[in-house]
Amino acid sequence: MAADVDKSAPERARSTGRSGQRSPGCGAWFRGGMWTLLAVCAVPLAGFGIKYYQNSQLLRRHEEAVQTLGVEGLFLFSSLDTDHDLYLSPEEFRPIAEKLTGITAPVDLEEDEIDDPNGETLVLEASMKPLLLDSMTKSRDGFLGLTEWPPLLDASRHSLLLVPPGRRMVGDSQRTQHLHWLPAQQSVPPSHAKGQRGDPVLIHSLLSMFHQRPFIKSRFAPQGTVACIRASSDFYYDIVFRIHAEFQLNDVPNFPFWFTPGQFTGNIVISKDASHVRHFRLYVPGNRSLNVDMEWLYGASESSNMEVDIGYLPQLELRSIGPSTPSVIVDEDGNVIDSRDGRSEPIQFVFEEIRWTSAISQEEASHRLEVTFYPFKKVPYLPFAEAFERAESEKKLVHSILLWGALDDQSCSGRTLRETVLESSPVLALLNQSFISSWSLVKELENMQADEQNPALSEKAQLHLEKYSFPVEMLVALPNGTIVHHINANYFLDQTAMKPEDEGATFSFSGGFEDPSTSTYINFLQEGLEKAKDYITQ
Repeated sequence: MAADVDKSAPERARSTGRSGQRSPGCGAWFRGGMWTLLAVCAVPLAGFGIKYYQNSQLLRRHEEAVQTLGVEGLFLFSSLDTDHDLYLSPEEFRPIAEKLTGITAPVDLEEDEIDDPNGETLVLEASMKPLLLDSMTKSRDGFLGLTEWPPLLDASRHSLLLVPPGRRMVGDSQRTQHLHWLPAQQSVPPSHAKGQRGDPVLIHSLLSMFHQRPFIKSRFAPQGTVACIRASSDFYYDIVFRIHAEFQLNDVPNFPFWFTPGQFTGNIVISKDASHVRHFRLYVPGNRSLNVDMEWLYGASESSNMEVDIGYLPQLELRSIGPSTPSVIVDEDGNVIDSRDGRSEPIQFVFEEIRWTSAISQEEASHRLEVTFYPFKKVPYLPFAEAFERAESEKKLVHSILLWGALDDQSCSGRTLRETVLESSPVLALLNQSFISSWSLVKELENMQADEQNPALSEKAQLHLEKYSFPVEMLVALPNGTIVHHINANYFLDQTAMKPEDEGATFSFSGGFEDPSTSTYINFLQEGLEKAKDYITQ
């Protein structure tokens, strides 16, 4: 061992040097590591500093704008400032220039026009029947954009290339989402870059046939477009689709007036190579008594000056007047006929009958679109009368939701409810197991209540309306219509916002669910089941 010690001593001496200090290589490694560590830490710090500087500059400009323009003036400025940088570009200022001068700036459509001699032309016709003002419940000023809706463009030409070539199966669906929420004070829709292509640009072009300010990026979820292949033949697809979009009707400097149809739906019959369209239709369904949500502002403060109403729009529709036709054809004599010049005589085409080799029903296709947008519809929601008949036959309770606007479209007054508890897995499971679900418009139940030809259904509607409070009421009812439990949506949301230990929290959050709203709604449904036992045993 002594020999080992003696041999190691010189080596330690050489490694430390004659002065007993560490070698220069070790110190250099330490200093290099420190510089690397500092550099790594400096990058996020620099990024934070830049972001802080930008935010401080934006805040400073915002304060200066308030001092210069006032709150009302800044509101008007913000409605034009689409990129929210507190600067107006010429494009952003254009609506004001057109309003003041009365001259619309020419639009360069050179790059946007599709001029393909090998393509086909589809002519679409727009139709509209104005909103029934009597269907609204509120009457105040500010309807200028609504009552002076600009004249419709009777026909327009578009190249509809919606489905890329490829193998598709019946029932296949695809969703295009526009995950970008807009403030209510924005008056002008975001512009599309020149030459830009794709579904959003096409949908914007189609909806522009109704009004010059369509917003395909809507303010509220669910956003986007869903399409589903309903049928297939050797050469064609029949595709159903659903679009959520809205319009802003008022011109600057008037405050925005938002016009939000419940949905746009329709179908297109298109060749599998997307070169030919046999049929196209897009429309706002009119099967409900109310189908359009409207919101308008009276001042710069969105929260304190917002009015909301709902109404009925009889018709808003785009329809092809015939199949798409080739732009250039060659007749039997070899003459080239260009239908685009407008000088040739109209040509009559004869198209073969389509024989579908596989298909699903229109109802099934629509349901798939609906569930994609609204997961809560995984539970069937039956019409009011049918729900009570099913509950009677299956010996279940009725889970009923009574509200001002439709629960499953964009004219809804129950957005928060459907986007939270109604689509949660525990609630879906309990509803499937123990309830028959239904939702109804207040207006529809009022009509049922007044129907003397069906006294049993009239009584059920009356029992519901007696428990209803604005805006949404959730109820648990026996098959005979007796209400055993109910809760208002506003009260429900107040309860879920409270902590369990807060005084006045009438619902327990215990139950193994992390989300208080899910736990509270489960509790509500279970209490309904318990209370129903008292009625059943009587």
